[in-house]
Amino acid sequence: MNREIVVTGGSAGIGYAIAAAFVREGDRVTVTGRRESVLTEAAALLGARAVSFDAGDPEAVEAACAQLPDRVDVLVNNAGGNTDFEREDGADLKALETAWLANLRANLFTAALVTAGLRDRLADQGRVVTIGSIAARTGAGSYGWSKAALELWNAEVAREFGPRGITANIVAPGLVVDTEFFHGKLTAERQETLIGNTMTKRAGRPEDIAEVVRFLASPEAGHVTGQVLHVNGGAYVSRG
Repeated sequence: MNREIVVTGGSAGIGYAIAAAFVREGDRVTVTGRRESVLTEAAALLGARAVSFDAGDPEAVEAACAQLPDRVDVLVNNAGGNTDFEREDGADLKALETAWLANLRANLFTAALVTAGLRDRLADQGRVVTIGSIAARTGAGSYGWSKAALELWNAEVAREFGPRGITANIVAPGLVVDTEFFHGKLTAERQETLIGNTMTKRAGRPEDIAEVVRFLASPEAGHVTGQVLHVNGGAYVSRG
């Protein structure tokens, strides 16, 4: 389709699968991420451009914008993750504050900062697709809270950009395997429970998410905006 696509967090897992789907469409893809060597290798495999920066750091985002396309047809905000897996548990208020801020920066700030940085480059009739989580509805500590905040932010983006024909939607995965999300901390018992909660009785794959993102980024999805699309095998059933 020869569009300009930017995928944050595009070096592995869901982000890599999303970037690959757009490359197959014939689009020009730029992937971003914090780990420069991993990102560069992924971009080479994909046939994409790599721009390394921390999407949760406003100064880094501002500096990186000079390297991003002058026109962006599709922005996929995939950067994020559950930072609770990377810290020690703590029950005091300072630990709670640290958990909140870390997950907000990883999941809400990354999307908000990059979208704001590229606001004037988004093409009319463009698309903003952000990766949320089932945790926004089912809970998962500060990670779930940050993803719930992301849904409210998305509604504001959809309202702001709607007059230009730009849509903004969230794709909310459940359990997805073949990613780095759990940092090796997902036990076999927990995975079995999560799969048991689905109606399809299987874990999600990065390609499941990528295909839904690809649809939301298509011209055919021009009247779908402000929505949260759940891709979790029925583990959470949306009722409005």
